[in-house]
Amino acid sequence: MAKIIKLNHVAIAIGDVNSALNFWQDALGLSVDHIEDVPSQKSEVVFMPVGETEVELVHPTSEDSGLARFVTEKGGGLHHLCFEVDDIDEMLDTLKEKGIRMIDEHAKELPGRKMAFIHPKSTGGVLVELYQIIK
Repeated sequence: MAKIIKLNHVAIAIGDVNSALNFWQDALGLSVDHIEDVPSQKSEVVFMPVGETEVELVHPTSEDSGLARFVTEKGGGLHHLCFEVDDIDEMLDTLKEKGIRMIDEHAKELPGRKMAFIHPKSTGGVLVELYQIIK
């Protein structure tokens, strides 16, 4: 049976990278590891390691994305929690068998990882991402 390995990251939706870094980097002292453009999610992500997990600042790159709507409606804030799993395909099959509503029925493959989102209507209102590191 597929297992959760760890909390991979906490994603914070932001409207402006520089303003967000004033707090996360300048005030808290977190270091930016790298910034990545993620066209498939219409976003730019700032990765900041914290121990064995990361804080990710997620900025929309298109006004027609769900992330952009989230930032417009809520002004930003906690966007999702991401759990790293050992076998994402098996985890997705198990969740679907249990009637869990998915945003992604199948994992999307990106360089070095596979990912899928669980719909917040099945999680008590929290957007949850599943993530598998692939080598």
